[in-house]
Amino acid sequence: MNKEIKLCLVYRDMWQSSGKYMPRLDQLLQVAEPIIEMGCFSRVETNGGGFEQISLLYGENPNKAVRGWTTPFNKVGIQTQMLERGLNGIRMSPVAADIRQLMFKVKQQQGTNIARSFDGLNNPQNLALSFQYAREAGMIAQGALSITHSPVHTVEYYIKLADAYIDLGAEEICIKDMAGIGRPASIGRMVKGIKDRHPNIIVQYHGHSTPGFSIASSLEAARGGADYVDVGMEPLSWGTGHADLLSVHEMLKDAGFSVPDINTEAYMAARALSQSFIDDFLGYYINKQNRFMNSLLIGPGLPGGMMGSLMADLEKNVASLNRWLKKRNQPEMSQQDLLLKLFDEVKHAWPRLGYPPLVTPYSQYVKNVSLMNAIQLIKGQERWSMIDENTWNMILGKAGKLPGELGEEILALAKAEDRTFYEGNPQDLYPNELDAFRQKMQEKGWEFGLDEEELMEYAMHPRQYEDYKSGKAKDAFNKDLAKRRAAEADSGTSSTATAAPPVPASGPKNLTITVDGVAYKVAIDYGDTATSDEGESAAAPAEEREQQPTSLTPITAPLEGTFLLTKDTGEVGVKLGDQIKEGDTIGYIESMKVINAITSDKAGKVAEIVAKHGEEIEEDGVIIYLS
Repeated sequence: MNKEIKLCLVYRDMWQSSGKYMPRLDQLLQVAEPIIEMGCFSRVETNGGGFEQISLLYGENPNKAVRGWTTPFNKVGIQTQMLERGLNGIRMSPVAADIRQLMFKVKQQQGTNIARSFDGLNNPQNLALSFQYAREAGMIAQGALSITHSPVHTVEYYIKLADAYIDLGAEEICIKDMAGIGRPASIGRMVKGIKDRHPNIIVQYHGHSTPGFSIASSLEAARGGADYVDVGMEPLSWGTGHADLLSVHEMLKDAGFSVPDINTEAYMAARALSQSFIDDFLGYYINKQNRFMNSLLIGPGLPGGMMGSLMADLEKNVASLNRWLKKRNQPEMSQQDLLLKLFDEVKHAWPRLGYPPLVTPYSQYVKNVSLMNAIQLIKGQERWSMIDENTWNMILGKAGKLPGELGEEILALAKAEDRTFYEGNPQDLYPNELDAFRQKMQEKGWEFGLDEEELMEYAMHPRQYEDYKSGKAKDAFNKDLAKRRAAEADSGTSSTATAAPPVPASGPKNLTITVDGVAYKVAIDYGDTATSDEGESAAAPAEEREQQPTSLTPITAPLEGTFLLTKDTGEVGVKLGDQIKEGDTIGYIESMKVINAITSDKAGKVAEIVAKHGEEIEEDGVIIYLS
């Protein structure tokens, strides 16, 4: 009998690889029935990764979404799987061990059968607890090898890595080719090498189609002995997503493998429903660029899973950069121009950062540093002047050992900034926190939820959860969606192209005037003049600073994002009257999913704090004034 290959529909990843949001629970429940009726899937990826944060961002309860979405598949015996990030759990930054443990208990109770766990640096020690907690909770512990292509990431490297994962308790192995740059023949040898050593271990291949290798890699993985192949389906297959179900199915069938038949009527129903979700609102957050494959990504190796957020980031970065260029009478750049410069810079920066696998969150770190390098070079400044704290933690070993050696310029910068390298277990840096979050929820009068799922959600995503509970997230999402719809109506463009965020209304909201050495803050009322919501809260853009008194020195934002006076509860922010030295941290900007410390390039006394904690600030917007 021909070898059977089972198929997994990565429905969650299909959306995340294309844009920002997932369908709502009511939409997921609609599409579940035809997915089941297709009759060809043994597994469906239902949650994990960005699923929780995405639900919170548009004001929905992710726990209700997971429970409701997994139920139809549980009833018919289709296994459900999630993606989790080891030390980071289901968020972008490290999380305490007790929160990680509770997460697995909650997800199993919510109906998730398989925990696909990966570490962005492929550090086995960071996944030991994931395998332990998954098995204790009654889930299948699947260890994912984060595939990338570099001098240190060889076939032998990955086979030995699978050995280490299995020794630590992984019950299955996933070949997680998140950027789709694993060369097909190497993927086949990798799977065969693992199967030769561990014939009873299930191996599942997951590859993004971004540069074009994944369809061939799926065949080579099957020939090497893979048991499952992950697929996408129209209208979100290919592009930065995954090889299409129909293509993979026919290819494997032609190659002599046994694959289940597809109910084409149900396929068309699921396809039509997914398209209706795009037409409803999700298309406003899908950039058209993500619907195309791009062989240029073979060089930088950036993953399909982050391309949705990357294109949204570039949209903002290009707008900010062009404002800067226009003020200096320099030619403006297109988004494509900056994208190509980013690709070139990734190829330069990645080896010097120690070859971290380009998977979440490290793909974000490499991309962010590379993007800031590219922008700084355009502005005539030096590389490495904007390295966020998350990236520094990676560099310093606080996430585990890097696969390669750091570049000399990075080592010199660490020495110049008196930074200390860490060689211990990264989990030890993040002590247990559940009791503290329990106390906070009790003080707020919030319920812990079924199986303490609300406690887990708050502890995992504190700020997003608070915005969800207060209604701020829902309100912000509705306003943003209304603006995008209005922009589409005005321009006549398709909703599948991300509409540019409205530019905040110009005109200062206040001025600080110094009289006889005393600073007076004067509010300016523009009467009935319409202003955008962002304009109300954003710090004054560069044009407004020209109207400020010359006796005060502005310290401005080097990038746009959410301004934070402090990044944790134990920190004290700058205050009026504080003496600031050159190099002092005056706040933080959360941008592109990481937090950047902002330092002052001048010394003086804080005369005014313009930027507001938790609100948006533009590049070149004033943070504080010094006297």
